Amino acid sequence: MDIILIIKMIIIGLVQGFTEPIPVSSSGHVMIASQILGLGEQGFTFAILTNTASLLAILFIYRKDILRLAYNTIQYLKTKDNKYKNDFRFVCFIIIGTIPAGVLGVLLSDFIAANVSMATIAIMLFVTGIALWLIRNRNGVKGEADITAKDAFLVGLGQAIALAPGISRSGATIISSIAVGIKQETALRFSFLLYIPVSLGGVILGFSDFIGEPNKAELALPYLSAFIATLIMSYLAMKWFMGIMKKGKLVYFTYYCFIVGILLLIFF
Repeated sequence: MDIILIIKMIIIGLVQGFTEPIPVSSSGHVMIASQILGLGEQGFTFAILTNTASLLAILFIYRKDILRLAYNTIQYLKTKDNKYKNDFRFVCFIIIGTIPAGVLGVLLSDFIAANVSMATIAIMLFVTGIALWLIRNRNGVKGEADITAKDAFLVGLGQAIALAPGISRSGATIISSIAVGIKQETALRFSFLLYIPVSLGGVILGFSDFIGEPNKAELALPYLSAFIATLIMSYLAMKWFMGIMKKGKLVYFTYYCFIVGILLLIFF
């Protein structure tokens, strides 16, 4: 048993879990941490496992919203009762917002994977930081009932942009949501409900690669350790980030993105 490898995988899992919910690019930070720890680039199987762990944490946090939306959507389809209509519309907007990232993810996945570098991550962190700075004082007026199909599609384009290495998915969707006038609290919920179908789709599409992983037995314990670390840290980080959003302190992540981007350009 390689204890050192297990410890390193736990660290990577903690990095993934902490950075997945917050607007700083989890994939970029996992790449940085892997290089610092001398692990090299993590494989697709590892990405699927840690992504699944983060997904489970988000599903648990938003379980009441998901159950309500699912139940009310079914009821609306059955009865056409207007009291269920807002939740039905919201589910439709989640579907609309998922389409751009789903299409581009399928078309450009190989190109994106082949064009990752520390310089790219640094530049994209600067882009994220600038975008966060621009919307730092904005808080829209649109709640769930006020979102339009156009808003959902524009936020979906933001999520598609986040396919670029170093661009945070949560950052792109929250920034896009606030930019089209959605309240910060609603923007946060919409962002992570959008994350669920995209993440679930990635897990399903990558399942065959996971099954075909040649070193599953050898890496079972290190991967399991990373999975548990990611699951716990994703939950804690999401709860912490929800508090940051309530206080309207997204600007903190602007400074973080700039600092890490500068450090990457200097040392990598």
